[in-house]
Amino acid sequence: MTSLRVIARALSISAVLPFVAAAAHAQVISLITTPAGTFSNSAASAMAKVVTDKARIRMTVQAQASAGFEEVEAGTAELTVSNSFDSTFYATGAGEYASRGPSKLLRHVAAIMPYRVAMHVRADSKIFKISELKGKRVSSDFNAQKTIGRIIAAHLANGGLSYKDVKGVPAPNVFRQAEDFKAGKVDTMFFAMGAPQVKEAAAALGGVRVLEVDASAGAVKRMEEVLPGAYTINVSPSPATDGVTKPTNLIAFDMNLNTSANVSEDTIYRVVKALYENKKDLLDTFPPFALFDPQMMSKIQIGIEFHPGAIRFYREAGLWPPRAAASAAPAKAAVPAKAADTAKKK
Repeated sequence: MTSLRVIARALSISAVLPFVAAAAHAQVISLITTPAGTFSNSAASAMAKVVTDKARIRMTVQAQASAGFEEVEAGTAELTVSNSFDSTFYATGAGEYASRGPSKLLRHVAAIMPYRVAMHVRADSKIFKISELKGKRVSSDFNAQKTIGRIIAAHLANGGLSYKDVKGVPAPNVFRQAEDFKAGKVDTMFFAMGAPQVKEAAAALGGVRVLEVDASAGAVKRMEEVLPGAYTINVSPSPATDGVTKPTNLIAFDMNLNTSANVSEDTIYRVVKALYENKKDLLDTFPPFALFDPQMMSKIQIGIEFHPGAIRFYREAGLWPPRAAASAAPAKAAVPAKAADTAKKK
């Protein structure tokens, strides 16, 4: 009888174990990104797969039009992918977020890879430089996606222009301006390199061509005044870069992974570790992760504090204290005094 009790007890324990194991791996976190089909959304999907597979945290992607900072602060999402200057503006209460004041909760997790962006024209266009957009039709307003208007304004500034020098054609978002470009309603289209919309435009119009930006100090300074933390990057021709036929200087800025101070240290530590250790898996899912350099994940971002969980991993990996990337961003923009002081205190 005793042995039967032992057996019964063992069986009951073995029946419970799978549920205990499932509960141990049941943590679910969400990552907010831009709408499906965008560069950011595709990158986020790759990151979610790696975190789910390697960190034993189920990460879901939540696609939406807004940047997701408010949701992260409110605790309805754990992470968001954004461009570096938008993160800076939100954290410091500047730019489009000036009316909100500084954020007390937004935290930096990692610099993922550069967004390489460009103004595109038809392959047969007689426009060859940003400065030659003067008087031309350029998408404007972007009431549903203010960030796009700012990036276009930075391109214009690089060429010594502003929106006052072009004919603005209102568009609510980046997708509508792509449709307007294909329909011949505007003379140029903005998009991140590698985005499917660029390939679609190239197929519809018989090819597209990027407009090279000016990498001289004065032109870069004008650009940085609109996009803090932005830099120029030289892009070579490849199947992934439609419109680039020779080594070309384009504008770039970092893709940031952000979180809230209220998200646990262990969760962020595991997320960062999974991304750092699994570039191949990221690359297999989304080829632009060829630009991902794990050694640069701890790169300082303007005005944003690092999350303790990220700091914990970067210390273990020998990436702390954080350092600016001289080859990836202007030094004066990469290490602002306030951010450097914050990093030293961690």
